[in-house]
Amino acid sequence: MKIGELSNTSSTPIETIRFYEREGLLPAPGRTQGNFRTYQPVHVERLQFIRYCRALDMSLDEVRVLLRFKDRPDDSCGDVNALLDAHIGHVSKRIRELRALEKQLQGLRERCCEIRSVEECGILSGLAEGAQDALGSPSAPKSHLRRVHST
Repeated sequence: MKIGELSNTSSTPIETIRFYEREGLLPAPGRTQGNFRTYQPVHVERLQFIRYCRALDMSLDEVRVLLRFKDRPDDSCGDVNALLDAHIGHVSKRIRELRALEKQLQGLRERCCEIRSVEECGILSGLAEGAQDALGSPSAPKSHLRRVHST
């Protein structure tokens, strides 16, 4: 199949497929005489594996390690277990961070329980105070943006 077909079959954007190829996660496909990439069922299976791991918030490095193990089925899976245990630890830490973020946001929300003028808005004044406190503070709130942990 051509890349467009692989994209449709796997619900993966073409640029993502090419990115995974550049990263060495997907093996290089064969080429036609016209230099079109041709993919096999093994590419679909591997791409689905990668996407599922990514949906579990695994980093590309973690996926890369898991693929190495997957490519050597006779090896011991002890290191796979350790990798997953470490990933569970990252997820647990992230959950704690998100709970702290939720409490912080709830505290801000409690500062403005009724509709007033923007000038009197407790949320905006709380955000302004927090921004001033965070300048140069090593304990400033962490970003809530989705990120993949480092391994």
